Amino acid sequence: MKGINWTRKLTSRKFWAAVTSFVSMMIMATGGTQGTAEQITALIMAGASVVAYIVAEGLTDAANTAAAGIEIEEGTDEN
Repeated sequence: MKGINWTRKLTSRKFWAAVTSFVSMMIMATGGTQGTAEQITALIMAGASVVAYIVAEGLTDAANTAAAGIEIEEGTDEN
């Protein structure tokens, strides 16, 4: 079995919809209110948007750096 591609997984809308659905159903099953489930669902989706944006920007920056032929050494300060 191949390893999980976390970059692809964390930017997947289907993944976040599944996580949100699972969490909201667990809240309802354990006696939570619909309002609580909706609030937590909204928080998860907002967090997912932030995670997807950060990952996408990181990939874009890495691609631009590679295209420009710039090598950045780990542990060094560029200043």
